[in-house]
Amino acid sequence: MAPTTRQPTAPDPAAPARGKGRPRSAAADLAILDATRAALAELGWGGLTMGHVAIRAGVAKTTLYRRWPSKNELVVDAVASLFDDLEVADLGSLRADIEAVVFRFAELLARPETQAALLALFAEGTRDPQLRQRIRERIVDPQKHLVQQGRANAQRRGELGPDRDEVTAGEEISIIFDTIAGTVEHRMLVSGEPCTPEWIHRFTTLLLSPLPGLSAALGEA
Repeated sequence: MAPTTRQPTAPDPAAPARGKGRPRSAAADLAILDATRAALAELGWGGLTMGHVAIRAGVAKTTLYRRWPSKNELVVDAVASLFDDLEVADLGSLRADIEAVVFRFAELLARPETQAALLALFAEGTRDPQLRQRIRERIVDPQKHLVQQGRANAQRRGELGPDRDEVTAGEEISIIFDTIAGTVEHRMLVSGEPCTPEWIHRFTTLLLSPLPGLSAALGEA
């Protein structure tokens, strides 16, 4: 009797994939990111080492390097995680949506660890093109979804018209994001001024209706 060959069983697509090695611990990741920001605020970019972070987080250096191969990647992710919870809620009007997210962003920037981490990261990024690229990919670009979501909410409510085309919409989203983030960061991190509710209201007014009276003046020219 000829031997039979058993065909391999196809993997169940519904079954969870098995990863290699031990699963990552969310608690360990959180402790590492927290420790990174604390060490950065205390030691600065030049003084921060992976060893300092490992000691503060209570993990082995091998664990740290297994998750983040370099200090650049670790610090960028530690800073990026500060903004992971930012979101745009549909509060019924574009003004309310903008004021709420700007207020929350200002709250995050008011934290000493956020200020120290951002200033150190941006300063180092001016000297390291690869780090600057990672900052853009991990921190800047993902946050543009806030503008995109706010814009979609306003379009659904009829406050804004539909996008003319995808390219133009993307350019406008980038400009609006740069305007909001750049203004708030400059006020708080450079000028050292607070973003009070009154200031946020005036800023939003200018954002929505820039330079009142400009249209009339142009029409008279």
